[in-house]
Amino acid sequence: MSSPVFPPAERESKRLSPEAALEELIAGNRRFTSGRTSAHRRDLAMLHQMLEKQEPFAAILSCADSRVPVEVVFDQTIGQLFVTRVAGNIVTAEIMASLEYAAAVLGTNTILVMGHGRCGAVTAAIQGQAVPGQISKLFPYIEPAVQSAGPDLDATIRANVLMQADRLRASPLLAALMEEGKLKISAAYFDIRSGMVTLLDDAEA
Repeated sequence: MSSPVFPPAERESKRLSPEAALEELIAGNRRFTSGRTSAHRRDLAMLHQMLEKQEPFAAILSCADSRVPVEVVFDQTIGQLFVTRVAGNIVTAEIMASLEYAAAVLGTNTILVMGHGRCGAVTAAIQGQAVPGQISKLFPYIEPAVQSAGPDLDATIRANVLMQADRLRASPLLAALMEEGKLKISAAYFDIRSGMVTLLDDAEA
């Protein structure tokens, strides 16, 4: 995929199409994996520009895993991504509300649900053993993927990503925006070994 032709200073002032926003995410990831990142050079300038208003061109639902630094992975800077993070990248009511806010209020027209290799939450859900505290509250959201693809960890991680994306698409608010061509919801897999993000083919909205 080719990156949209927007100089860094102009990217925030121009509304990308859903397809162009998704292309920019993947292009940024390719800059990250090739060691040609540029976001760090723009951070301070963007912070001052974003004081009064935010216009993120994409929203990301990612796992809370510390090995998945979302802005770094996509070579983006302050104000460019609306990021929600929760263990297992699951769609809870709070995550749904946050992403509805991004799409309906902020005008973000691309949502990417991203799972990752060696996900601890999915691993724990597959094992189904007793866990401390409230950790087991994650399991009901992941269990359908375990039933579909378990006990294979990688297959279950991918299945979970696709199912969480489908949960977002079930939102009447987000579904209406998709019907109007104002929103695209996609799913992806982040390989923590290589740093590569791969779109999952049947996650196209």
